[in-house]
Amino acid sequence: MKTLLQQHCQHQSGAAMSDTQVHDHLAQLSSWKSAGGAIEKAFTFKNFHETMAFVNALAWIAHTEDHHPDLQVGYDRCTVRFSTHSVGGISINDFICAAKADALVSFVA
Repeated sequence: MKTLLQQHCQHQSGAAMSDTQVHDHLAQLSSWKSAGGAIEKAFTFKNFHETMAFVNALAWIAHTEDHHPDLQVGYDRCTVRFSTHSVGGISINDFICAAKADALVSFVA
């Protein structure tokens, strides 16, 4: 079975993940939390340059996966929030992209 990081997003339809499924998938990630029909994590960096390097790299991943987060960006921080509009909540795509966001930190920090 492929890890979240090895997977790619696919079109999602139908129902969002159940709370139990979300909880089980969150256990595979570090510091992500469920919040109002989405998963989110706050990343911190040393400076604006590192923050923007992360944001730009995440934008490229979002483009290639065709799954786009909501971002809140500050000088040394970025909160990333994923949800899947087509299911009205959380899908596997959110966890795939969350794993890819986590992997980026080692390259920009």
